[in-house]
Amino acid sequence: MSLAWIYLLLAGLFEIGWPLGFKLSQQAEYRVSGIAFAIVSMGLSGWLLWMAQREIPIGTAYAVWTGIGGAGTFLIGVMFFGDAATLWRFLGVAMIVGGVVTLKLAH
Repeated sequence: MSLAWIYLLLAGLFEIGWPLGFKLSQQAEYRVSGIAFAIVSMGLSGWLLWMAQREIPIGTAYAVWTGIGGAGTFLIGVMFFGDAATLWRFLGVAMIVGGVVTLKLAH
């Protein structure tokens, strides 16, 4: 795996951080730290996406980035925040992950 793909994977993981930070900031005791975490995550995610796009086409990079962020945020919501865990929701996330894997294999 090239360094660009590692940047993209990390960018996707940090993409999960900003909605998580916003969710945490809904609780008074995490208001400031949650927002700070979200801002730092956004910055790192954007910078790493920019680094990845040096070698990876924009459409592929953006789709993978949002796919990792969306699927990861969904899983965190289910595991830690009581979001609904229905078969249809998991099927939807599986299709997102399948699309991300297909984009990687087609690159």
